[in-house]
Amino acid sequence: MDFATRRVRSAIALVTAVAVVLLGSAVLTAQPAQAATLLSQGRPVAASSSEGAGTPATAAVDGDLNTRWSSNFSDPQWLQVDLGATADLSQVVLRWEAAYATAYRIEVSSNAQDWSSVYSTTVGKGGTETLNVTGSGRYVRLYGTKRVGGYGYSLWELQVLGTGGGPPQGSGTVRIAGGQGNWQLLVNNAPWQVKGLTWGPPASEAGARLPGLKAIGVNTVRTWGTDASSRPLFDAAAANGMRVVAGYWLQPGGGPGSGGCANYVTDTTYKANALADIRRWTTEYKDHQGVLMWNVGNESVLGLQNCYSGAELERQRIAYTTFVNEASKAIHAIDPNHPVTSTDAWTGAWPYYKQYTPDLDLLAVNSYGNVCQVKQDWINGGYTKPYILTEAGPAGEWEVPNDANGVPAEPTDVQKRDGYLRAWNCIVGHTGVALGGTLFHYGIENDFGAVWFNLTPGGEKRLSYYAVRQAFGGAGGGNTAPVISSMTLSRTTDVPAGGTITVNVNASDPDGDPLTHEFKVGGKYIDGSGALVGTPFSGSGPFTVTVPERLGVWKLYDYVRDGKGNVGIETRSFRVVAPPVPGTNVARGKAVTASSYQQVGNGAPYPPSNVTDGNTTTRWASDWADPQWVQVDLGTVMSFDRIQLIWEGAFARSYRIEASDDGNNWRPVYSTADGNGDVDNLATGGSGRYVRLTGTQRGTGFGYSLYEFGIYRQ
Repeated sequence: MDFATRRVRSAIALVTAVAVVLLGSAVLTAQPAQAATLLSQGRPVAASSSEGAGTPATAAVDGDLNTRWSSNFSDPQWLQVDLGATADLSQVVLRWEAAYATAYRIEVSSNAQDWSSVYSTTVGKGGTETLNVTGSGRYVRLYGTKRVGGYGYSLWELQVLGTGGGPPQGSGTVRIAGGQGNWQLLVNNAPWQVKGLTWGPPASEAGARLPGLKAIGVNTVRTWGTDASSRPLFDAAAANGMRVVAGYWLQPGGGPGSGGCANYVTDTTYKANALADIRRWTTEYKDHQGVLMWNVGNESVLGLQNCYSGAELERQRIAYTTFVNEASKAIHAIDPNHPVTSTDAWTGAWPYYKQYTPDLDLLAVNSYGNVCQVKQDWINGGYTKPYILTEAGPAGEWEVPNDANGVPAEPTDVQKRDGYLRAWNCIVGHTGVALGGTLFHYGIENDFGAVWFNLTPGGEKRLSYYAVRQAFGGAGGGNTAPVISSMTLSRTTDVPAGGTITVNVNASDPDGDPLTHEFKVGGKYIDGSGALVGTPFSGSGPFTVTVPERLGVWKLYDYVRDGKGNVGIETRSFRVVAPPVPGTNVARGKAVTASSYQQVGNGAPYPPSNVTDGNTTTRWASDWADPQWVQVDLGTVMSFDRIQLIWEGAFARSYRIEASDDGNNWRPVYSTADGNGDVDNLATGGSGRYVRLTGTQRGTGFGYSLYEFGIYRQ
């Protein structure tokens, strides 16, 4: 397909879902046209979807007939405009691109939730459609139910005419009012307690997701970065009467790998570029009704310890908070109508902001297990500005005790639920100082970190989601998540590789729904991967669950579902060990030689003697080439019955085992061309003084790495 054809067809996919909410009376018959004012241009809009960044919902109300909104290629889709206040409608004009709606309706609402139809058709013709309507409301929505072709809906312009509506488009004023210990946040002079969540999904999904969050009482979302891709989130927030704590990311962030180690003392180029970005995007969005405040940086006062130490660390922290003050001044110069804050990971950063960042309007902190101490820290620090919590929730991985396997003991599903309620109660308990908070985290990921913190992993609602609804005063009722009261494993510290464990789970459903179980395992504490993968299981309780063959500490997860979009998730750790081998390991402590071994690098050296030391945490690692070998000297010729190889991640795909009486003449014992690592239990015997493993094809791009080379005799 050539570019011109694609341009026409992509245009056909741009126009379907126009939802503009205005609650009020509706008359389906056409009325005589009357003089009216264009109410929709430049107003906040939201959409069910957008085909791409080049066709946002805002293009349908920008007054430019060369820009357009286009939806995803499916039915239904909608586009919605917020008129700012109740208006009496007289006319709606739809200027379609080639991808128009043949069936659609125009709806109005007072709250963007309850809708009344003012016009509908099943024979839409596209082009320019001028619809004379009668109705009143604040929100107006185009709801498309059938497209003309295989693309989406595409609209050059949605124009709503009538009388009333809000004042000329602008963000209004967000400010902090009051005095010491008696502050409040005001949005257009109305009190605004931040009832928020940190935002994880793509900004392009905000139009579809924010109405659901609004329904549970959320009025604010927080981001870590602001750029061109942020607009759909701001638009959707404004259309739903919500706001965004708009972040600006600065190095290094809260931990290793967060994005580099800027030198705030000497790197003038980095600081100039960062300041230019901050100025650019503040200018872009300063008049947007979706903005609540600006948040410069995240956890970098703490995170600088991952880059510097000693006196240099102190210099960098001072330079960083001084730079944040420069950014605050720059933002205020561009946008005097929104407050500026800066987030860090603990209140120990606040003294730096107090001394070096006087232009901040308020403080901010991320706090989990220690959230109820924040109030006292503020009092003890003698601070003279209010604050918000920009992350809060149940205790994190870094602050819980270790379990019997030496890994952090993750809170139970019930404890996580209670953690959100506790955090919110401690925030609102600091009346007149804590202005609210954004709890962590609204995301749809379904991995190690998501199970710990996400309210909706994989899009499923869990107890913590309903806890936030309770905390924020959202509408109650409806189906809720299963409750898991206990989970026990028959073995936790010594589970043989590839074996099974018995798992007992006590779970109930508040609504009496039948429950199903799915078990997954995660190897975060083995290889750093956060991925969770299904593992075989049988039974209906107790369950028999098969464990991986790879040695180390794993996490087992039970997903308990009610079939209504809700899930309970419980997790416990277990340690996989090498299966016991009958007989005596005659190789233990014996001399070992090898073709090579890794002598430099992280954790090096990795000498061959490690494979007979009986310790499954030490290993031999070869050079990164084929072939390589490792050889055990048993001291004298003897027979043996079994061999056990315990591989690290760098295993042998193809290898052979040989025995020799003199170290020169070798006879075969075993060979394979499809090794898969983990533990190889070889029920093969032989005799000799020397036993050699020769790897001929590596299973990874690294060398060969072996924890133990066990040779057993009964």
